Amino acid sequence: MRHGSLFLACSVTLLLVSGPADAQDSSTDYTEPYQQKALEIFRTSISYRTAEGHGQVPELAAYLANQFRSGGFPEEDIHVLPLILESGEETASLVVRYRGDGSSGKKPILLVAHMDVVNALPQDWDRDPFTLVEENGFFFGRGTLDDKMGVVILTTTFLRLKKAAFVPTRDLIIAFTGDEETGMITADSLVTEHRELTDAEFALNADAGGGDLSAEGDAVAYTIQTAEKTYATFELTIRNPGGHSSAPRSDNAIYELATVLKNMESYRFPVRFNETTQQYFEAYGALTEGEIGEAMRRFAANPDDEGATDVLARQPWTVGITRTTCIATMLKAGHAENALPQSATATVNCRIFPGVDISAVQTTLMRVAENNALEISLLGKPTSSPPSPIREDVTEAVTAAVESRFPGTKVIPYMAPYATDGKKFRAAGIPTYGVSGLFIREEDIFAHGLNERVPVSSFFGSLEHWYILLTELSGR
Repeated sequence: MRHGSLFLACSVTLLLVSGPADAQDSSTDYTEPYQQKALEIFRTSISYRTAEGHGQVPELAAYLANQFRSGGFPEEDIHVLPLILESGEETASLVVRYRGDGSSGKKPILLVAHMDVVNALPQDWDRDPFTLVEENGFFFGRGTLDDKMGVVILTTTFLRLKKAAFVPTRDLIIAFTGDEETGMITADSLVTEHRELTDAEFALNADAGGGDLSAEGDAVAYTIQTAEKTYATFELTIRNPGGHSSAPRSDNAIYELATVLKNMESYRFPVRFNETTQQYFEAYGALTEGEIGEAMRRFAANPDDEGATDVLARQPWTVGITRTTCIATMLKAGHAENALPQSATATVNCRIFPGVDISAVQTTLMRVAENNALEISLLGKPTSSPPSPIREDVTEAVTAAVESRFPGTKVIPYMAPYATDGKKFRAAGIPTYGVSGLFIREEDIFAHGLNERVPVSSFFGSLEHWYILLTELSGR
């Protein structure tokens, strides 16, 4: 996953709309009991190596369940749900219900985050990735950004509201998943096997959306993630009888596959747009100077403007918002240096625009390849999900939360080219909105990478962000 809009880049000049954030904040500046409780839970959560193959997700789920018990949530509203993955490893999800008085007459709001992380090798890091370290205004550690911060902020907000005797007008439901970074099987199980625990009017995802900061630490804009592209991977194979390398054939499998890939490289999928992407380009175009800003504004006004789409297609951070993309990511060929290859295989990863069938993309790849001998197979079981309609109540609540921290910051809907658990909930009929409390500079984003970090000020600011969100949406 990646928070925010994926848009900030050093080559783009943005018009700043609010004052600077203090990147040198220290946790000692935050002395309220709920703030210190959040830090305690954060420190403990980071210490669990909840990466694939280490089996610690159930331990983290049990720890968090105990936090809710101690915070006054009844046992019947706390559900640790174990699940065995295809690999044989045990993981778990955690569901906690905050009972409302039902006065709104509305279904619950679901709150989503994930407990698992991408693995980290301690020998490669400057600091132990499974020990929370505060340094130079940042918290370092695996999962500080993706997504244990979301888990901790939602947990602490529930505890804070319960201690204040807050009674929501509808139920609030936390759903922490255990394998977002791999198969998303726990998210799938929550909306199928355990739908009675998670059914909701809509969901708020702590693992998406968020605020962009400029290099100077000024707030640029805040994006609400309302849609995700479909993640689908295809395997492309050319087979051949092979032979001795001293007797070359005209139908070499490697050369044929290379031609197929070059054909695909030169192909552009048709331009697509929806309510979210048009609003995104209109709003971000107004904040962006130069050729790219002009192209954004022109695209928002007329998606058929080829000049605008050509400009956006050249930018890695905008091309994925305008169309389906497919890119070769891995190659495998041959079996010996002195033998002609008997097969050559490429892995092609596609990010498919919402509303486009996966089978249609496969058909297009076959047509573009111009090689009838090509074999194309779909890997795994990808999930397509529709865009979530832009909701006035969610937008207003998010705007109130953002205004409390960065007055004047524009709130913009956004379609993500990456994948989160949100697609599972959308596909199951629960509209989902990425509304992380994170504000961060592009150069400080190290999710999945070395020395992952989150600004101290953003961590504690997220506590206020979610407190306002939940009280706006479920208070009187």
